[in-house]
Amino acid sequence: MKNKSAKISTDQLFFSHTWNFLNVYLVKQVGRSQATAESYRDSLTIFKNYLVGELGKSISTFQFSDCTKECIYNFREYLLANGSQPSTVNVRVAAIRAYLNYASDMDISVQSVALAISQISPCKTIKKEKPILSDDALAAILSAPPNTKFGVRDRAILILLYDTAVRISELLNIRLCDIAMESKYPNIFITGKGNKERTIQLTAKAVGHLREYIRVYHSNSSKEAYLFSTTIKGVTDRMSVGNVQRIIKKYAALVSEKGVSLPDSVHCHMFRRTRATNLYQDGIAIELVSTVLGHARTDTTKSYYAKPSVEQLRDAMESVPTPVSDEAPMWEDNEDEMARLCGLR
Repeated sequence: MKNKSAKISTDQLFFSHTWNFLNVYLVKQVGRSQATAESYRDSLTIFKNYLVGELGKSISTFQFSDCTKECIYNFREYLLANGSQPSTVNVRVAAIRAYLNYASDMDISVQSVALAISQISPCKTIKKEKPILSDDALAAILSAPPNTKFGVRDRAILILLYDTAVRISELLNIRLCDIAMESKYPNIFITGKGNKERTIQLTAKAVGHLREYIRVYHSNSSKEAYLFSTTIKGVTDRMSVGNVQRIIKKYAALVSEKGVSLPDSVHCHMFRRTRATNLYQDGIAIELVSTVLGHARTDTTKSYYAKPSVEQLRDAMESVPTPVSDEAPMWEDNEDEMARLCGLR
């Protein structure tokens, strides 16, 4: 009598819950952003491609129990060998770990698998110091746009990026109705990552440039119009990130040609990091800097944005004096005595 292979239950298949995880759980139930969901989707897809293309596995047979520590370690090695950075590999494994945690809530039998994978330590990464704009470089770039219609727009973009420290996606999502310039304290209402809302105060300088920009570009616009937009073939929509990056690249090149020292690549996020660093180094409390940036935790601000200046480090060292006597050493100007005390001849 021939032995028939046991039929695999659908719930035992590793990819049996991925659709609900990505399309329902992440976005609708726990409120993760669409970008986060897509990042997880990419990671799980790459894992699937590895299983099918490299190991010859099949989605229809690969089970949760097949997802062992060894399997994930081999997947990590595969990614590293194919050029992925350790930080990227950690993101891929974190997505698998998050999915297994979700699946284990659906099926208790998956809990042992989820627990095993949760014990895998992240790849060690070398944290590189991310550059910011020097005071001279920042001043040069902000003053680079000419006194033309496009120059008014470009200067408003650059100044708002720095002054408000918003993310580029947040800047481009601003509508005219989000701006309260006639208020006692002019501000902009921002909808950030994960649909978190915050209000950012505007400086007098930012208000002046923003007022001029709106006068030139939005004298008859609807309050629902995007603050920064482009019109292509008669269709007006919000400006793209690519357009802003091209504007920044253009003025960075102009400034560099004049001999101003700049980081190798000037990009949108550098204005945010520069503003946060300057606020912190000017003595603004880390909690306030974190609020301006829209961070849920100050740990994020400390890790990526708040870097102490040389002056702050020196002040910290000088704040606790070294307990050294002011008396001159008894062997001053006596080389022979110094040599003897050092055990020399």
